Amino acid sequence: MRQYRLKETKEINKIVCNQCGKEIEVSGGTPREGVFSVDYAWGYFSDKDGERHSFDLCESCYDKLLASFKLPADIEE
Repeated sequence: MRQYRLKETKEINKIVCNQCGKEIEVSGGTPREGVFSVDYAWGYFSDKDGERHSFDLCESCYDKLLASFKLPADIEE
C-alpha cells in the first residue's frame, strides 16, 4: 500500500524592483541577475514595532542607495 501526502511548494516566478519598477527575469525560480532582497521585522524601541518590511531592489537601484550613504558600507570580496 502506498500513502501519499500533498506537497505544496512556492517558486518565484517574477521579481519587480520596488524602487524603479524594473522586472527581473526569473528562470526555474532563480533570478537571472543580482537582486538585493530585504525582509526585516522591526522590534522594540522603534515606531514600527511589530511591522515586517519586505522589498527587492535591482542592482542599479542598490548601487544608487549605496552611493547615498554618508559612511560607506563594508564590502568584502
